[in-house]
Amino acid sequence: MKKYAAEAVGTFVLVFSAVGTAVFAGAKVGNLGVAFAFGLTLLFLVYAIGPISGCHVNPAVTLGQFVIGRISAVNAAIYVVAQVIGGLVAGVVIYTVANSLPAYNRAADGLGANGWGAHSPSAEKNLLGQVVSDGYGIGAAMIIEILLTALLVFVVLASTDQISDVPLAGVSIGFTLAVIHLISIPIDNTSVNPARSLAVAPFQDGALGQVWLFIVFPLIGGALGALIYRALFGRFNRLDS
Repeated sequence: MKKYAAEAVGTFVLVFSAVGTAVFAGAKVGNLGVAFAFGLTLLFLVYAIGPISGCHVNPAVTLGQFVIGRISAVNAAIYVVAQVIGGLVAGVVIYTVANSLPAYNRAADGLGANGWGAHSPSAEKNLLGQVVSDGYGIGAAMIIEILLTALLVFVVLASTDQISDVPLAGVSIGFTLAVIHLISIPIDNTSVNPARSLAVAPFQDGALGQVWLFIVFPLIGGALGALIYRALFGRFNRLDS
């Protein structure tokens, strides 16, 4: 049970710390600050809960670990359930805190959810908050989620491989996530993690109708990243106990 609890707590911390930064301080720290919030949070989580659960905190990473045989199907399923629960609790907490600010408007300000078109961060709005020009489209969101999730999962698997300098894995994984956010925050607000997307979609207008993309395509990317790792490293692992 310690592994599953660690995944739930770790995903809660990742979503609350990083998405919370975007919601509470995004206007002050900008995209760079939000990107580092995601990266640095994952970095310290790798060292904090990595020895317990491996610090997946992301269903796409769990799928990648399953594809190469580092985790069994049963454990993978329970990991994903724990991650989703941890993320959803974090979403509720973020919304509760944000809603305590009188100036907060859920319809106008949202809650850091992912989206494309009218819901892309690059969509242009007039002074009344109405969208006058859509942002990046659905195709861009699909491509970016597959490619960047594949990159993240590949780095996770490669950094924890037996020939790698494993003590530095947290640094490489954390900074990879930060760079990923620098690339894609303007496109779709960066998912690469279905649990992160599900956590806040219920609290932002229009997000629930688009959240399917940020579940399906990060998972495709996670499987792709695992296959690339397997092709380059040529390695299989025994299932965990």
